[in-house]
Amino acid sequence: MTRLILTKRPMTMPTHAGHLAFPGGRPDDGDGGPVGTALREAEEEVGLDPKTVEVLGFLPAIHTVEYALMVVPVVGWIQGVPELEPSPREVDKVLEPPVVIFTDEENWRFETWRDRKIWFFDIEGEVLWGATAHMVRQLVGLEPPVTRMPPRDLLP
Repeated sequence: MTRLILTKRPMTMPTHAGHLAFPGGRPDDGDGGPVGTALREAEEEVGLDPKTVEVLGFLPAIHTVEYALMVVPVVGWIQGVPELEPSPREVDKVLEPPVVIFTDEENWRFETWRDRKIWFFDIEGEVLWGATAHMVRQLVGLEPPVTRMPPRDLLP
């Protein structure tokens, strides 16, 4: 069964405190682009070995209210079940929901904020919403898909 890796950010984080999110964060100089950043952040946050990840492509870049840079979602695949070790400094808890639960439009709700549709999904006593919810909806095909393969120089 295909699953997502989501984290709940601690309330002590400077941005998106308490939110559910994919592992990720700001780029470092040595990352070499979005793929390097995504793999480094996933290793730092949940202990995911970058060598086990097959990069499949990208979702469209997205702006968030709290983050000045564009977020570039990198989609990867891991064979088998990874042994995750969340960083207590960056992760309150890890959720690994099956992708299929996100495919039923009936499980989603939305609110309109400043003329924008904001999606919400209740999961394991938490609420997935905002930019991450939008990315999940794109991933499962509930929003218009725009998937591009990364340029070769961005692949690990």
